[in-house]
Amino acid sequence: MHFPTLDKDQRRIIQWLRKSGPLSRSALAGTLEISGTALTRLSRDLLALGLVEEMPDGETHGRGRPAVPLRLSPKGGYAVGATAHKGILDIALVDFAGRTITTHHEAIEPIEPVAFAQKVRRVIHDLVDRHDLLGWRMLGIGIAVPGPSLSPTGDRWSVVDVLPNWRAAPLREIFSNEFGWPLWIENDANAAAIAEYYLGGLIRDFATVVVLLLGFGIGAGVIVDGRLVRGQFGVAGEIGCLFPGDLPRPSPLDLLSTLRASGCDISSVGEIDLAAPWQASTIEAWLDRAARQLETVCNTAFAWLDPGAIVLAGTLPPPILAGLADRLHRADLVTILDRRRPPIRISGLCGSPITLGAALLPIHALSAEI
Repeated sequence: MHFPTLDKDQRRIIQWLRKSGPLSRSALAGTLEISGTALTRLSRDLLALGLVEEMPDGETHGRGRPAVPLRLSPKGGYAVGATAHKGILDIALVDFAGRTITTHHEAIEPIEPVAFAQKVRRVIHDLVDRHDLLGWRMLGIGIAVPGPSLSPTGDRWSVVDVLPNWRAAPLREIFSNEFGWPLWIENDANAAAIAEYYLGGLIRDFATVVVLLLGFGIGAGVIVDGRLVRGQFGVAGEIGCLFPGDLPRPSPLDLLSTLRASGCDISSVGEIDLAAPWQASTIEAWLDRAARQLETVCNTAFAWLDPGAIVLAGTLPPPILAGLADRLHRADLVTILDRRRPPIRISGLCGSPITLGAALLPIHALSAEI
């Protein structure tokens, strides 16, 4: 099945259903300020494409013959997201409604781009067969990479050096040759922002959000008026440059290094434990310093972008993220009108926001307003 092309009003309908849930045609027409006749035509086209569906009679409520609401159709297609971290392969399949069909998490040796693409393709084919997705529309695949783009077109990326032969490799050519599907490559922080926006529920309340990803390093994904901000050269949100790598920075790797320097014999983020007595004092001191570093990031993001939410996300354990958020809430942050301060929260997503966001890249490209 081909990748559909939607006009502006069709995208508005899809995005509003994604934001609000099922709605009647009349409610959609009123909300979007589209005539009833035009809405009927547009919805008929979307029904024919299989991207929306009418709710079954048993799921509608009301006396008499209520209007039949429209909703996104999960079978409108599926999309795949994949991420390569040091020693980890993550893959996610989602449907058009944004629900996770399945995920794949595997420990692997450091892998080169061609071998990565081949392995991802084999796993996807197995998952598609296992979940009876043959015959469904494949919307595309999103690949999230840890590092900024080296060009506005995103053909080559400055990938972190723990992934062998990824940096400056022609990733778009390599992946396109292997997959043969519509392809999106994106920075991991931008992918995480997409996941938080759609799956974290931010879309229901906010048009503009900033996601601070504490992952391999530190980066930010920015969504303004529902659109992912990439910048003139594709490196918007590269806030890691504010914290040079040879100096302490508010990142998981820095916390691990700090714990090891204090005598804690740990090797991975999963071993960080605020409740462990031999770690607690070191973590508390790191949290104090990291929060002070993040104050500047939050203040400038708030002043420049006026986001509805600033989300802390990443691989750090939730109690560590909560500790950062608590300190930022108590910090002397800037205020604007009505004493409003940077609206900081922590991610509530289960699973990797990077991989889930990568899977949502084709869906975002298809249906986000332009």
